[in-house]
Amino acid sequence: MIQSDIPQPDTALSAEPAVPALLGADKAAIMVMLLSEEDASRILSQLTPDELRQIATTMVEMGDIEPRAISDAIAGFSHSTEGKGISAHGRIDNVRRMLEGAVGEVKTENLMRQVAPQEQEMSQPALGLLRWLEPKIIGEILADEHPQAIAVLLLQLDSDVAAAALSALPEHLHTPVLHRVARLGPVSRQAIGILEQTLNAKIERLHGAIPLTMGGVRQAAEIINSSHRSVEQRVMPSISEIDKDLAKELENEMFKFEHLFALDTKMIGTLLREVESDVLILALKGLEEPQRDLFFAAMSSRAADGLRDEIENRGRVRKSEVDVAQKDIVAIAKKLIESGDLIMGDGGDDYV
Repeated sequence: MIQSDIPQPDTALSAEPAVPALLGADKAAIMVMLLSEEDASRILSQLTPDELRQIATTMVEMGDIEPRAISDAIAGFSHSTEGKGISAHGRIDNVRRMLEGAVGEVKTENLMRQVAPQEQEMSQPALGLLRWLEPKIIGEILADEHPQAIAVLLLQLDSDVAAAALSALPEHLHTPVLHRVARLGPVSRQAIGILEQTLNAKIERLHGAIPLTMGGVRQAAEIINSSHRSVEQRVMPSISEIDKDLAKELENEMFKFEHLFALDTKMIGTLLREVESDVLILALKGLEEPQRDLFFAAMSSRAADGLRDEIENRGRVRKSEVDVAQKDIVAIAKKLIESGDLIMGDGGDDYV
């Protein structure tokens, strides 16, 4: 057998040549080139001139980059982050900066107010306090401010609170304030910050002259109404022992005629069977037609038409008479609730 003088290739050497080990700068350059130009530009803008020069040189000199080199760069990046978390410190500021770059300052402020309301109130304590004040007090605080400033501040509030605060302002301000609310363009964070400082100084200056009313019977009643039924059953007798007058005020505030609008048709029908016709006519006289319809729906068509005619024929009546009639119906509703014949809301899961 004739032996060839030509060296036979080593099978181990015939495999794909290994990719040279990548240096840190090589991996960084590859990772940057994998990004979009916009993202890469943002990252490069954070580097020092020396770092920028080094990574730019590396990117230019690397030539064609094999797929395995890209895989090694990604694997190296992944390995370097093992065991490392992402600190929450400064997270809100980081999110704000990213959002500002994406959607601008105004939309960012609106978004941050929704996703991080606590941080907004901490960074803007006066605006945070403003959201908790009685609308009347808000009106007194803002009364001598420029309409543009009032418009910006009202936009920091929920619409129902802003509406009540607007009503508390002098009437001559209503039109210019609403005009500016409708036409208000972008407002920078710096401008909001200046308003915050002005408002903070104003609150401090007026604190001794104008009590910053917070809470009160209405707010306490709203909390009780929103709580589980057992809270009312436990708390109200205790409050009555401590302060009977307050307990009475709370009861009056907790159950108003308007709360009857939440009853379903069947429950309204149960209530109406206990109410005298003349009382019902006076009570409904003080309502708008859509609210009256809630009661008409619980009657037969003939009875509803007859009641409409009675209300129409009654003519003008004193508001005090309407209030008395509505309170009489509320009293009847309370008795029906106590007897279990009338159910308000979901009953706090007290029934099935």
